[in-house]
Amino acid sequence: MKQEAVTSLVIKNLHTVEDLEAVYELETCIWSAEEAVPVNHTVATVKNGGFVLGAFLEEELIGFQYSFPGFDGTKVYLCSHSLGIHTKYRAFGIGEKLKNAQKKTALEKGYDLISWTYDPLETVNANLNLHKLGAICTKYIENAYGEMSDGMNAGIPTDRFLVEWRIKEEAPKRQWSQEAVPRAIETGRTDGFSVPENTILNIENEKILIPVPGNFQDVKKQDFALAQKWRESTKAVFVHYLSSGWIVTDLIKDVTTENQYIYLLEKEEGYC
Repeated sequence: MKQEAVTSLVIKNLHTVEDLEAVYELETCIWSAEEAVPVNHTVATVKNGGFVLGAFLEEELIGFQYSFPGFDGTKVYLCSHSLGIHTKYRAFGIGEKLKNAQKKTALEKGYDLISWTYDPLETVNANLNLHKLGAICTKYIENAYGEMSDGMNAGIPTDRFLVEWRIKEEAPKRQWSQEAVPRAIETGRTDGFSVPENTILNIENEKILIPVPGNFQDVKKQDFALAQKWRESTKAVFVHYLSSGWIVTDLIKDVTTENQYIYLLEKEEGYC
């Protein structure tokens, strides 16, 4: 499949039981029947302030995005629960198209904030969420979903970033240099993989960098102990700094180390 083929992609706001059944089947194909959202839930959602978007290529449903209303006792926001794309059609920017359609639909419904979670060690998701969309991460949630047995999560605590996408605000232009910014994790190399060595929890600076591997699933398959070490090391620094007034504002490739990325942390009061 060529990139040009995606230009015919159509994204629709889905309402009928038949369309939502198709979403359920696609979700089952992507993950499993156990993890797919039941149709009676999605039907109730679209009738009560949420929505389900479908991405179609020549009438074939190849991707979806599911959102429902959230309330934290103070404000109403949109909870972005899941986004899935058929394996044949990944790496064509469809996820970004679905997220931008989600933003448009949310604004039409009166929302000004969209929130969701993702694994901070999954850099493809991080690149979309932070670098492309301009969202930020404000909280680290330990073992958010408990133990999961699917291929991506089995054996590793389901730690997650809480993402806030302030959709009525214009995302700032993020131009920054990796040079001279202190790192909260010092890394080495072994067998072609980055290895976390020392964690630093007393950095005083306007910005902080936290490196993560760019191939976490490969690390997990080939060196499970190293994958666990990455989880524990990143948990230590993220929990410390995010609970001390820092937020995560970007992720880019590390120019100093092959197949490694770096998160940018900034003080929330200085972020605009």
